[in-house]
Amino acid sequence: MKPLILDVFSGAGGFSLGFKWAGCQIIGAIEIDKWASETFAYNHPDAIVINQNITTITNKNIVNILGNNKPQILIGGPPCQGYSICNKNSGDPKDPRNNLFRELIRIAVVFEPEILIMENVPNLIKFKTHSRVKVIDIIEQEFKKIGYHVYINILEATAYGVPQIRKRLFIVASKRELKNPFPLPTHGVLTSQQMPLFGEKLKFCPTLWDAISDLPPLEAGEGKEESNYLKQPSNEYQKLLRNGSKILFNHKAMNHTQRMVERFATMTWGSSGKDVPKHLQPRQRNSKEIAQKIYGQNNRRIYPDKPCHTIPASFYANFVHPYQHRNFTAREGARIQSFPDSFKFKRYIFSP
Repeated sequence: MKPLILDVFSGAGGFSLGFKWAGCQIIGAIEIDKWASETFAYNHPDAIVINQNITTITNKNIVNILGNNKPQILIGGPPCQGYSICNKNSGDPKDPRNNLFRELIRIAVVFEPEILIMENVPNLIKFKTHSRVKVIDIIEQEFKKIGYHVYINILEATAYGVPQIRKRLFIVASKRELKNPFPLPTHGVLTSQQMPLFGEKLKFCPTLWDAISDLPPLEAGEGKEESNYLKQPSNEYQKLLRNGSKILFNHKAMNHTQRMVERFATMTWGSSGKDVPKHLQPRQRNSKEIAQKIYGQNNRRIYPDKPCHTIPASFYANFVHPYQHRNFTAREGARIQSFPDSFKFKRYIFSP
């Protein structure tokens, strides 16, 4: 019998998708964002999606909505902006987003799942309350209070074959003591000379180009929400993510201005908007004057022969295709995060 999963703070459903691929059954999700909920419902049609602020849902309501389904595994990624390095007030205990992990605990008390898994930004491990107590220690103690063994680790996506340089903090809480709560790495971002030093069983992590090179080339403004493949997959990663798909979803390029296309055309791998000729640099908002401050992380042309940098929610403005003079499409962003091509985004939503 398949383990039953309830996904809290589910977003578009990427966390659930991994568990589904691992042989679990997704029975429900709780998500406040309307567009994310629609994407989740489309891609997990058998799950009950509760599009509501979790703090307004009573325990009785959750039980009634799920009916006879009792999750054995509870998963969730409480909003991480409060702990993100992009937030100058990150770790502020007054930020309500920093306390939403208690909603996971509340639901765990209701259903008493065998396993509870929380994921968040690695930065969470550093922060303290005003009384100088580590937030991670508070979370660990709260899980222990309700009867769980707790295991904490930071995992790197590239270590598991995902072509994205992305670290995430995972907290695994289990009713039973676990000897090996975290998977061993399967891949490495290493040269052929270095790889044997880390064990012959490690595979090479795919690069950005390994992930997206089979997708149809597009100029700015080209593409459709549904289109056809133009070539066969060229590697195992592409075959895995096509997964028998006949239709290519969400491969549509943004409508860039001619000036922006010209800007991208001057950029080499690793360069950004601050490195282009002065007359092509970003302008001030609602003005033709060149901006006084240009952020180097915006519109950076990515190296094709390396894993991509972390895909944030606003990834459109962050990355430029390695060869084509445009930002990534939603499908390219999805490929980099290991979403299969069959996963259709009702609107472009990616987790920070």
